[in-house]
Amino acid sequence: MSADANHEPNISHAIGNPAVIGQIKTLFQQQLVTQECADGMPTLWVDAEHISSLLALCKHQLQPAYSMLYDVTAIDERVRCHRDDQPASDFTVVYQLLSLEGNAFLRLKVALLAANLRIDSQCDLWPNANWYERECHDMFGIDFIGHPNLYPLIIPPTWKGHPLRKDHPARATEMDPFSIDEEMQDEEQEALRFVPEQWGMQRTSQNTDYMFLNMGPNHPSVHGVFRVALQLNGEEVVDSVADIGYHHRGAEKMGERQAWHTYIPYTDRIDYLGGVMNNLPYVMSVEKLAGIEVPERAKTIRVMLAECFRIQSHFLFFGTFAQDIGQMSPIFYIFADREMLFGVIESITGGRMHPSWFRIGGVAHDLPQGWHLKLQEFVNMMPARLDHYQKMVMDNRIIKQRTVGIGRYNSEQAIDWGVTGGGLRATGYDWDMRKRMPYSGYENYDFDIPLGSNGDCYDRAMVRLEEIRQSLRIIQQCIDHMPSGPYKAEHSLTSPPNKQRSMEDIETLIQHFVNSSWGPPIPAGEACLPIEATKGINSYYLVSDGSTGSYRTRIRTPSFAHLQMIPTMGRGMMVADMIAIIASIDFVMADVDR
Repeated sequence: MSADANHEPNISHAIGNPAVIGQIKTLFQQQLVTQECADGMPTLWVDAEHISSLLALCKHQLQPAYSMLYDVTAIDERVRCHRDDQPASDFTVVYQLLSLEGNAFLRLKVALLAANLRIDSQCDLWPNANWYERECHDMFGIDFIGHPNLYPLIIPPTWKGHPLRKDHPARATEMDPFSIDEEMQDEEQEALRFVPEQWGMQRTSQNTDYMFLNMGPNHPSVHGVFRVALQLNGEEVVDSVADIGYHHRGAEKMGERQAWHTYIPYTDRIDYLGGVMNNLPYVMSVEKLAGIEVPERAKTIRVMLAECFRIQSHFLFFGTFAQDIGQMSPIFYIFADREMLFGVIESITGGRMHPSWFRIGGVAHDLPQGWHLKLQEFVNMMPARLDHYQKMVMDNRIIKQRTVGIGRYNSEQAIDWGVTGGGLRATGYDWDMRKRMPYSGYENYDFDIPLGSNGDCYDRAMVRLEEIRQSLRIIQQCIDHMPSGPYKAEHSLTSPPNKQRSMEDIETLIQHFVNSSWGPPIPAGEACLPIEATKGINSYYLVSDGSTGSYRTRIRTPSFAHLQMIPTMGRGMMVADMIAIIASIDFVMADVDR
């Protein structure tokens, strides 16, 4: 079930491979503009006419290939100041590609003018481009030529305007008080009517009248406000469409109105089971923009707490996975274990689910005296408990009948759909950012990467159970080898400064006041440092205009990509199989909708 930790090929410590720019310019005989970014990710501008051919070249001709479309987003450039080295643009479409073979990212940009917000769709090249392009259409009003269905994805079909444009209000106080009259109420009710053709489904075939069934948005097995519309021929699933957006609350827009440090608590609420792990890609990207070097002790503390929350998330996944399939006992045992771990986390951070404890430059405070005692007790206890869960759940023949061979996909399909994390490793594909592109000192830890082989519901659950064991190994190494030294960087842009110095030195006190009230001004630039989060790769693509807050905050979450695969996994299955499939994905809707 695991890859040997000591035989990882081609490990890269950089976010991208600069040599790829020369290779592209050799193969691609069109004008390209190079941009330097703070994160070191190779970044190229190309015109809209040639973006499709450049993306196809990156996927099929480059060696190693950039086989995954990691993200598609956009930037409203119209009020941005610090972009002298970039082509003129009103709106910029940004593609981020990932080479799993080469352990490197690549960023491609296309400049669009407000009078012509049109660009070719990439759905034929990557199926997961579908939702990313629909999201860009919702948020920025960009049309993707050739897209199969630009129907609203995140916002209601009756919404007026495009929320991530700079001229769209960011707060309710900037808008007129909400009211609804009879005409508007009728319009809203009509928008809720289910029309299969709008979803790309047919009502009938030559021999069959199909039935349509809603799962959600309040079904207990869909883990939040999430709806799946099923097209059925009897009990067989002919097709299905995932309907998201019920949990959308403008997390990216909030990131563009908050100060850099005051946005940290908002990140806890994205994958709300990931706790401080959500803080990590955000603060790492800010630190890269500001040139802040994090002390080794702070890095180790971050790793230790991130792995604690990986265990917490996997606990909840594993308990609800068994419960959804019909096994009630495991979730009660597992929640007792979660409570114990929450007690450990609370004793260190002062919070439980959402401590918001990581800071720009380090962590909020040093480890308390005796911090390791409760944590060591938990680490010692868990291996026997995991053996019990293995026997109770994974060795149960009914669980196997419900999950083995159900919802299968292979590695190639997973990469095409942008699947990362345990969902990718369940297919047998050995890729984990902590090994392949280490961050925060993960290269110093000895642990294995659990792998499946069938890419089915059973393997997705088994991989996560084994990942708990590996997280325990990492935590034990943190306990045994916790470095001494400061828990945050000595840097003018970190917040807050040392308390004792603030009490004795007026200049430090002024810095404390300014940073805590207005926030530190972060140098202009762009950075995106992804991490291996609880459910897959998570990142914050941050654009700074040299101000005290982000100009553009883009949150790329794994769950958003994973839910797109539900139709592929569900076709030909039974309705009961859909419950197992959805349970095995491991998602939370805040991570999807943001």
